[in-house]
Amino acid sequence: MLQSKMRWIIQENDHTMIDQLASGLSISPIVAKLLVNRGIVTKEQARSFLNKDESYFHDPFLLDGMDGAIQRIKQAINNNEKILVYGDYDADGVSSTVVMVSALQEKGANVDFYIPNRFSEGYGPNEAAFRWAKSAGFDVIITVDTGISALQEAKIAKELGIDLIITDHHEIPPELPEALAIIHPRKPGSQYPFGELAGVGVAFKVAHALLGTLPSHLLAFAAIGTIADLVPLKDENRIIASLGIKAIRNTTNPGLRALIKVSGYEDKEINEETIGFVIGPRINAVGRLGSADPAVHLLMTDSVEEAEMIAQEIDDINRDRQALVNEITEEAINEVESRFPLDENKVLVLAREGWNPGVIGIVASRIVEKYCRPTIVLSIDQEKGVAKGSARSIPAFDLYENLSKCRDILPHFGGHSMAAGMTLKIEDIDQLRERLNHFASSQLTEEDFIPMMNVDLRCKIDDISVATIEEMGLLAPFGVGNPKPVICLEDVSLQQIRKIGSQMNHLKMILEKDGQVLDAIGFGCGYLADEISPLSSLKVVGELSINEWNGFRKPQFMLKDAAVDDWQLFDLRGKKEIKQYFQGNDLSKFAMVAFRKKTITRLKLESLMEHIVFIESEQCLKKVERKKKSLVLLDLPYESFILKKLLREISPERIYAIFDHDEEHFFRTLPTRDHFKWYYSFLMQQQPFHLEKYAHVLSRKKGWHEETIHFMTQVFFELEFVKIEDGFIKLVENPAKKSFESSKTFIRKQELLQMETDLIYSSFQSLKMWFDQIMNTSCKQEEEIIL
Repeated sequence: MLQSKMRWIIQENDHTMIDQLASGLSISPIVAKLLVNRGIVTKEQARSFLNKDESYFHDPFLLDGMDGAIQRIKQAINNNEKILVYGDYDADGVSSTVVMVSALQEKGANVDFYIPNRFSEGYGPNEAAFRWAKSAGFDVIITVDTGISALQEAKIAKELGIDLIITDHHEIPPELPEALAIIHPRKPGSQYPFGELAGVGVAFKVAHALLGTLPSHLLAFAAIGTIADLVPLKDENRIIASLGIKAIRNTTNPGLRALIKVSGYEDKEINEETIGFVIGPRINAVGRLGSADPAVHLLMTDSVEEAEMIAQEIDDINRDRQALVNEITEEAINEVESRFPLDENKVLVLAREGWNPGVIGIVASRIVEKYCRPTIVLSIDQEKGVAKGSARSIPAFDLYENLSKCRDILPHFGGHSMAAGMTLKIEDIDQLRERLNHFASSQLTEEDFIPMMNVDLRCKIDDISVATIEEMGLLAPFGVGNPKPVICLEDVSLQQIRKIGSQMNHLKMILEKDGQVLDAIGFGCGYLADEISPLSSLKVVGELSINEWNGFRKPQFMLKDAAVDDWQLFDLRGKKEIKQYFQGNDLSKFAMVAFRKKTITRLKLESLMEHIVFIESEQCLKKVERKKKSLVLLDLPYESFILKKLLREISPERIYAIFDHDEEHFFRTLPTRDHFKWYYSFLMQQQPFHLEKYAHVLSRKKGWHEETIHFMTQVFFELEFVKIEDGFIKLVENPAKKSFESSKTFIRKQELLQMETDLIYSSFQSLKMWFDQIMNTSCKQEEEIIL
């Protein structure tokens, strides 16, 4: 058996809808299933989803407050008033700033930008910055990707005589700031048809309204913020992402070209993953470790030389960010392992002085990924007496809702159900941990701590082709709300499995079903090579891709998780270094069984004695813990019924067959009747015969193993054909006739030889069948008892 790491939530489909979509749009049933899973059930919805062009953008003036904002901006331009674009330091904030500043410059505005420093100013508008803006002569401030919670700062702007225009997309607070205009797609009373725009999406709508035509030349920047901010890729976000990706592929922007080049993607396909894992993180890195201004300058410069210089600087910063994240993640894991046991902490709240506030959000994400617990990572500032933190959650625990119950100790916090940021006093950290764990205790079940994987559909290997995968690409770009399709293959077998990579931590497989094969790669799944036995029937989930090599293209399965429902056999017969094989495993989960104590010496397992159970008789079976479902058989018993009873009582999920044996001790065949007849005649002529002195002489003369002579002697003794006195063998006069089966030694040897045949010298498949027969017999007996 192999338990999957995640809970697979497999979508069940309405086949009528699927058939109608497939026939109506001339698409494959697989693509039709994927559309239905995304709530796209009519031909009209499907055409709208699949057709990603500019005509599907909504009128920007449907956004409440847009008329007043544009009127004031145009007035400022006409009067040459100074306009300040106030942004944020992440990729969404940077790209929002670039879009807004670019649009204003095109209209001839006297414009500059301001992005607060994450470390000295924190998130969002602040009074000091607004007062600086007034002193610098700015008459209008336009926030992008921020400002919806800036109640005090809006009052300051009004007092200073600055007209404040807020454009944002974050959670709407109970009270809105008093600003000249607020443009937010979910603003109460707004009739805008799509409420999930990123900050850059809102800025893009303002740019559209200001310029009078769709600013297609700004789509590349809009796509970066939209994808990096993990907003749902539906409706307008989907169009922005799709058209923006195309724009990036063909961009002449020096900054984007330089960033793509320094990232090593100059000759690679640009898609949503390039933005999400290459471009976005590098832009984010600048604001995480210092000022985000260089990222804005990179995207707005016309100089190739300047762009290359800034891009290299940003790439270096990103490397520093990666190293810092790895270091803090390791320290955070140590905190969990040493101080906050998982059985006592349903929510992890980790805090330490010196942790860089700019990267703790990434660290929180990694801790959630490892432990599947809502996690808050806090950086302590002893001088100020506060802790600044980032939080990430799991689907079953709404961060924003639960943190809202702690407002009395969280003077500054914001976010949404899955992520949040906050500041609190150092002395309140323990109380926050206690409260959140109390809330989680009543809200979460054990199942909630198992990560979920949504699986779009079940299919067969012969359903998968290059053409099908290319057709699935019609659903791209993939992201939040439109995830990359995950498929499940059931009852597949392994044609090949092996570890790959410099650290052997990746996996390569060839899956097979009904003669059809499929290559599979599992990054980070190398451990599965030791968890899956050759004849197992697998269930696997993963994504599909096209592998191109030497001009040849074929489907490839990108493994995410695997499961085996039946018990598994691991064949370790003949393996020399048994101790090394189990090294690194939690041996408390294994039932290690030996039937002979000398096996421990032969296998050099003396250091594992505390984990090994010796079974020398049937009564010893009770020493094996029934809860341990991984059974390690170090050697063979003397009688097969003990092994069979052990298997039936435990019903193991995994059997590791080692079956160590001394080939010098066991002989392959029983002596024949002719052997016994000749030996009896020899004893009749040579009696008394001293066994210890002359057995080896006789064995050389006959070419027999000396063990054969001792064995026949013991059989004759048990049948009362001979007697042994002081080492001499003498025949018994007129012995009673008895069959060989009357000798326990003969029966035991016969059984040992049969066990050798069945368990040691058999093929893997034959050995599996032997175990299957024994354990299936047990199951049938249990069913009969129940019935």
